[in-house]
Amino acid sequence: MKAFEYVAPTTVDGAIDRLEEHPNNSLPMAGGMDLIGLMKNYVLQPDVIVALGDVGGLSQIEATDDGGLRIGAMVTIADIAADDHIRTNYPALAAAAAAVGTPQIRNRGTIGGNLCQRPRCWYFRSEYYDCLRKEGSACFAVDGDNRYHAIFDTAPCPIVHPSNVAVALQAYGANVVVAGPGADGALSVESMAMGDFFVRPANNVHQENVLYHDQIVAAIELTGTTANSASYTIKHKQSHDWPLAMASVVLDMNGGTVNSANIVMGAVAPIPWRAEGAEQYLVGQTVTIESAEEAADRAVADAEPMEHNAYKVRLARTAVKRAILEAAGIDWATG
Repeated sequence: MKAFEYVAPTTVDGAIDRLEEHPNNSLPMAGGMDLIGLMKNYVLQPDVIVALGDVGGLSQIEATDDGGLRIGAMVTIADIAADDHIRTNYPALAAAAAAVGTPQIRNRGTIGGNLCQRPRCWYFRSEYYDCLRKEGSACFAVDGDNRYHAIFDTAPCPIVHPSNVAVALQAYGANVVVAGPGADGALSVESMAMGDFFVRPANNVHQENVLYHDQIVAAIELTGTTANSASYTIKHKQSHDWPLAMASVVLDMNGGTVNSANIVMGAVAPIPWRAEGAEQYLVGQTVTIESAEEAADRAVADAEPMEHNAYKVRLARTAVKRAILEAAGIDWATG
C-alpha cells in the first residue's frame, strides 16, 4: 500500500468539496472493508482518502412520512440486521444483512459501502492481471478459472455483484439517494431506483455503478412495508464468505394468492438480477411447493453458465424456490 493523505470532513458538503479538489486521485471511504484490501493489493492507489465516518446525518435509521424508511449510508450492516422495525417489516433485508461476512465485518461495514464494493473476481483483484475492468485488453475469467463467476449477462466481463444487501433492496423497490455537486456549485441530492444505480458491463466495463468521482451514496429509501418477503443465501461457509447464489423475494398476497412478485437473484450476474419470468408466472398463483418449483425453473431458464460454474444454476434455482416459500410462510423443508 502506498502512502496517502487521510481527510475526515464532518459534512456532506465538505466531503464532496474534498473529492472535487482531487478529481483524479481521491476516493471516499465508508467502513473501509473493501477499499483497504484493494489498496493493499495495489489495485487502487489513491493519493487522498476522504473518510465519511464523521459526516453528520448519515448514520440514522428513520421512519418517513409515507410509512417507509430512510437508512443513512453510514448505518452499519450489523445495525440493519438487528433493527426491530427492519426485522418485522423488511425481513428479506434483515436476513440479507445478517448473511454478510463476519460479526466484525458487519460491525464495521456500512450499507453505502456494501452497495459500492468492487467485484471479488480474483483476476480483477490481482495486480498481475490487466483485465478489461482495469482498462486492459482481455477478460481472463472467460478462459480461466470462472467457478464463481456469472451465469447471466456474462459478456464482456462475467463478474458477479458481491452485495447481499443490494439484492434485497432491489426486491423491495428501494431508491438510492446520491449526493454530489450541482450545476450552480451547491449540493445536489438525487434519488434513483436501485435498478438504475448499477451498471452492466456491456454498458460500461470500468465501473459497477453510476457514481461520478465527486458523488457519494447518502441514504437508502424504502417505501411501505412488506412482511411477505424473504432472502435465502447459499454459501460455502456460514461465516466470512460471499454467496454462491442467493435470492430475495417480495410477494404482495391476497390470502394465499399472489397479486404481484418481485424476485431478484444475487451472485449470478454483474448486477442484482431480476427473474422476470418467475415473477410473471407467480401472479395469480397460490404458493405451493409445486408453484415455487415452477417459478424457480423459470428464474434460471435463460442461464448461460461458463465452463466451470454450471453448478450455480442449480444453486440459484434452490435459492429462488426456498425464498418464495419462506416469503409465503411455508417451511421449505417440510412443505
